Amino acid sequence: MTTLEKVSERIKNSLFVPIDNNNMIQDSINSNEVSGELPTLFANVPLGPVDPILGVSTAFKADTDPRKVDTSVGAYRDENGKPYVLKCVFEAEKRLLGAPKEYLPIDGIPEFNKLSAKLLYGDAMKGKEKRMVTVQALSGTGALRIGIIFIRKYLPAGTVVYISRPSWTNHHNICKESGIQSAEYAYYDPKTKGLDFTGMINDMRAAPNGSVFVLHLCAHNPTGVDPTHEQWNTIADVMREKNHIPFMDCAYQGYASGDLDYDAYSARLFLNRGFEMFSAQSYSKNFGLYGERTGALTIVSHREDVIPKMLSQLKMDIRAMYSSPPTHGARLVTTVLSDPELTALWIKELKEMSGRIKDVRQKVLDALIARKVPGNWEHIVNQIGMFTYTGLTKPQVDILVNKYHIYLLGSGRVSLAGLNNKNIDYFADAVLDAVTSTQ
Repeated sequence: MTTLEKVSERIKNSLFVPIDNNNMIQDSINSNEVSGELPTLFANVPLGPVDPILGVSTAFKADTDPRKVDTSVGAYRDENGKPYVLKCVFEAEKRLLGAPKEYLPIDGIPEFNKLSAKLLYGDAMKGKEKRMVTVQALSGTGALRIGIIFIRKYLPAGTVVYISRPSWTNHHNICKESGIQSAEYAYYDPKTKGLDFTGMINDMRAAPNGSVFVLHLCAHNPTGVDPTHEQWNTIADVMREKNHIPFMDCAYQGYASGDLDYDAYSARLFLNRGFEMFSAQSYSKNFGLYGERTGALTIVSHREDVIPKMLSQLKMDIRAMYSSPPTHGARLVTTVLSDPELTALWIKELKEMSGRIKDVRQKVLDALIARKVPGNWEHIVNQIGMFTYTGLTKPQVDILVNKYHIYLLGSGRVSLAGLNNKNIDYFADAVLDAVTSTQ
């Protein structure tokens, strides 16, 4: 009996499915010829939409025009348009050479979790540590996902998560895939290209008591428009009146202004005001650890006795989702934040990166003014962080993309990290053409 016949005999005698030897052999011979015609369980799977940001990035990479400029993806670039590995990260990597690759605990590296909470909340967390639980997560996206699942499971049924209009598109995706309803609150005013503070407050007052509000810690994505400290205090007043729950999305601490404490003002305000709250931290932008997927989720409770229970449930969700977090990025962050010299170097580099972005803002504004581009462009320097919401219309964006090979989102959002001294004038020339030709 041949090997194939022995295998066929075993399959035929199994308890699971009857097999026709001849058909099986013939099918194996003809499988490559007929596989495309076989029925499938997956015929009704629809084609998903292309991610608007990654889709633009893909188009940029496929473009062979030497003038092309990518202002779509939110990743830092140096003055030469190159990715930048922070010196503090490079030094930490040297120290970690040969570190073990064993599984981490389900909730991550304990010291990383402590340092993450301390970085965000600073002295505001003194005396509150035992009412806080932090777990390592797959960057900010993973932290948001774990937190939203926790909200669905343990906050009152029907709790709605409110997200700014506009916001990072993945916020709504995360809510949808986590089985929780999301809604919008007013945020950006296209007329002033600034904050619609009145609309924001009105929507907070109109929302059902006990709603969750996703708030950007700083450097709002995609608009670059942040509330002032005075406005944050009013926001906290209204949220206290309504018993709303803040969920801080912390993607740019230190990278927005160059000052870690200034950028953390809103989170520390809510903590000092006695809110129960959530925070999702990402180290993609401020450490340049985009592909390492390094972040943390922190939940603050009024009571210490519920923290062990909360941690146990978070660990169960993590275990079922990805078992345990990756090691390398969290070790890099822990190494830097545990060493005063590396921390000082990191802060210096944050100031340099944020300083370059501020410099680009001013140079773009100066270039547009020099060309007498119609309209008021002061919002470019009034906004903060990696992005500017330019106010360009879809037809104007199409001109930039199709005629000048400058890639940006259809909303007019520009990642300023993609601009430098070599292409700012080219960008300004293109904006002049786009604006004047569509008037």
